[in-house]
Amino acid sequence: MPHPTPPSVLRRPKLWIGTGLIAAMVSMVFALLYVGGNVNPKGNLRDLPVALVNGDGGADVGGRRVNLGEQVVSGIRKAAEGDKSIDWQVVSRAEADKRLGQGKVFGALVIPKEFTASVTGLTAAQPAAQGKAIPPTLTVLTNQGAGSIGSSMSSQAAQKAAHAASAQLGQELLKRAGAQQTPLPPAAQLKLADPVTVTVADGHPVGSRSAMGLSAFYYALVLVVCGMLGANLVNSQVDTALGYLHADFGPVRKREPVQHTSRVRTLAIGMALMLGLSVVMGTLVEVATVGILDMDASHLGLLWLYSVATIAVVGIGGLALFAAFGTPGMLLATIVFIAMAVPSSGATVPLQALPGFFHGLAAFEPLRQITGGMRSLLYYGAQADAGLARAWISMGVALVAALLFGFTVARIYDRKGLHRIPRPDGEAEDGAPVSPAPGTSAAPSAPATA
Repeated sequence: MPHPTPPSVLRRPKLWIGTGLIAAMVSMVFALLYVGGNVNPKGNLRDLPVALVNGDGGADVGGRRVNLGEQVVSGIRKAAEGDKSIDWQVVSRAEADKRLGQGKVFGALVIPKEFTASVTGLTAAQPAAQGKAIPPTLTVLTNQGAGSIGSSMSSQAAQKAAHAASAQLGQELLKRAGAQQTPLPPAAQLKLADPVTVTVADGHPVGSRSAMGLSAFYYALVLVVCGMLGANLVNSQVDTALGYLHADFGPVRKREPVQHTSRVRTLAIGMALMLGLSVVMGTLVEVATVGILDMDASHLGLLWLYSVATIAVVGIGGLALFAAFGTPGMLLATIVFIAMAVPSSGATVPLQALPGFFHGLAAFEPLRQITGGMRSLLYYGAQADAGLARAWISMGVALVAALLFGFTVARIYDRKGLHRIPRPDGEAEDGAPVSPAPGTSAAPSAPATA
């Protein structure tokens, strides 16, 4: 008698509802986080750190000491009282160079030593003095290593402040020139109206093969993705080796004999395998980027160690989530390590230009810390204060948390008898047959039947 054809799985409401809810959640979460974090950086900009250096030594004008550099600084700080987008940090030139070299400021506005003398020289009465006068200049320094968009925002703000200062000084110069007996020609008046030349220079150069300061982010993202993919690979391969899953090779399906083992032991096997794969993956990432693509990089030994450690920590964290939540752990790992991590990393759009929600994420999201350490390695001479120490500490904390969480949950499942595959009767926790109690004999096994 022919068997009836089973109904199509497409007719099962659970398939549509379950898959639809997961797809809807993923698409909504990624859209809100990715686009929401970057849709309005200028509107969200708050306290972007920019150094303000007054190196002006001042000059004697009309029998009194004048320092126009202090006037410029005062004007910029007064204007900033009503605009909190820029955090102007008044420091010395040496301190500004230090902060640029550690990625702690996105740029700088520098007032040179002879600024007052060069400005007042424009209205000097002696033609000889005018001929020898140094053109007044304000220098805007950029810092692409801290992030290209943040550096660009800093440069725009510094240039705007410099041009505003030039216009203010121009008004004073025109008043002073108008008080002179000899009127100035129109060309000279036009020059005095905007007397300061604003130049832009690289405050902390990065290599030409550094993706304009984005190579650290891309490298860090590759490490995180490798850690996630490695965790997925290890999770499936360990389950296949234990006989929990089939291995499909095209039309061929293979399944190993089931080896009943505890969840704790399964997690330990996966983490040990992840450590070995991290060495392989971290090595190949550095070989591909530095050896083949010729990416600008130094401290290659430390870069290798950092790469291996990053992949291992991310992979172990992923395995802990898989052990605790099973299949949904893969989705959770994607949200934690990618969806929430990328927009809160501050790698493309600076953290100061993101909504406040992302500031909270950045405090613990791994990609933020990993990128900071990578910037230190690639751009800032592997300085601990440039983000490397924070990255190592964060990875250490994350590793301990993943180990405690994963093994604690796995142990709880084991103690409650929540085995992934029911154990045959009479089999112990380690898979060995249970010995009969003293004074009893094992029941004879039933004969096999055809």
